[in-house]
Amino acid sequence: MAQKRQIKFAAYLVGSGMHVASWRHPSANPSASIDVKELQKLAQIAEKGKFDLAFIADSLAINHESHPQILNRFDPIVLITALAAATEKIGIGATASTTYSEPYVLARQFASVDHISGGRAGWNVVTTADATGETALNFSREKHWEHDLRYRRAEEFIDVVQGLWDSWEDDAFMYDKEEGRFYNPEKVHELHFQGEYFQVKGPLNIARSKQGQPVIIQAGASLPGQRLAARTAEVVFTHWDDIGEAKQFYQKLKSQLKDFGRSEHDLHILHGISPIVGETEEIAIQKYEELQRLVDPYESLRFVSGYMGNVDFSKYTLDTPAREVQFPKVNSIQSQFNEMVEIIQREDLKVGDLYTRFFGAAKVDRFIGTPEQVADEIEKWFTEKAADGFMLQFPLLPRDLEEFVAHVVPILQERGLFRLDYEGNTLRDHLGFTIPENRFVSKAPII
Repeated sequence: MAQKRQIKFAAYLVGSGMHVASWRHPSANPSASIDVKELQKLAQIAEKGKFDLAFIADSLAINHESHPQILNRFDPIVLITALAAATEKIGIGATASTTYSEPYVLARQFASVDHISGGRAGWNVVTTADATGETALNFSREKHWEHDLRYRRAEEFIDVVQGLWDSWEDDAFMYDKEEGRFYNPEKVHELHFQGEYFQVKGPLNIARSKQGQPVIIQAGASLPGQRLAARTAEVVFTHWDDIGEAKQFYQKLKSQLKDFGRSEHDLHILHGISPIVGETEEIAIQKYEELQRLVDPYESLRFVSGYMGNVDFSKYTLDTPAREVQFPKVNSIQSQFNEMVEIIQREDLKVGDLYTRFFGAAKVDRFIGTPEQVADEIEKWFTEKAADGFMLQFPLLPRDLEEFVAHVVPILQERGLFRLDYEGNTLRDHLGFTIPENRFVSKAPII
């Protein structure tokens, strides 16, 4: 009998919260992004709520136009190791770039965290979004590589990493003291990968983990991004303006899985939301408006510019029709950029409206309200197959995470939409995935 479909939750941990002015709130810890005890506390709250995953994003350059807490943050792979030590069940995911990394090093890092955490690691594969081109200058390059080239390299990169993760069969290490056999040489495999971008011999110098391999996470929605996700991803993060667009993407991406011999159950799509709950709808709205009052209009526009090609909004008044702004071609998150431009052309927005429209906690959805209202909206998106779950980007931390766990999670549990307790110990257990077969074992001749 097929297991009943249940909502998946990932908590996006970003210091004092996702809202651009969260650090200015009276209850906020402005240095939370480099306070490991604070971040461990957030992961523990998410684990109390039985979330599938605690997630850490990343950037490899300073963009002064973006979220303030991006300027001061830990390396995500180092951080999730610390989160693993403070938790027992929740999955821990970190972002790492295929454009500015080497497969062998990254494969070893994530395999190490997977062992340390007892099989709870996930790798968020990014090709690196960089609207300003600053990242390349930190890696001895003159410019950021073009979008399609980055995705071709990413295809090979993932193949190499996953091949290295299979270097050792699960019973390769014997530890036979009497016979003096530490491992069985017949159960270790060299990769000998030869591609356009990488030549890697292998094997990796660490065994397969309890869950076989770390879970692959992605967020690309462009055509190359969708193809990469359909072939390799197990979790995909998305952000869409409304439920109709989310449904279309959901159906489109799921339909591509069969091209790679996969089923729709092999991939979970999580939609990004920023919920705020209150005892009444009015109280929840007041919490949102309190954060909005802390926003300097041009500070918020600098945040928008980070996604739209580093536009100089300072030369426009807040009342300037957004359609009059000239947006350059970007070499960054193309799908998100194109969606934002389309909305600007379609709606009568002023320049001063852009942050609230695109990055406000509610956007045009309905995730600000009473716990019942937020639970209703989550249920609607889930049951109508606009998403398999949600990336929860709480505006103010820890407040909004604590209140979601205390008040929304129990409603979803009572409705049978979300787990009462963890079903297993690994991230693959939480997501309902089986341990991937070792490719070298699957290719072995049958005797």
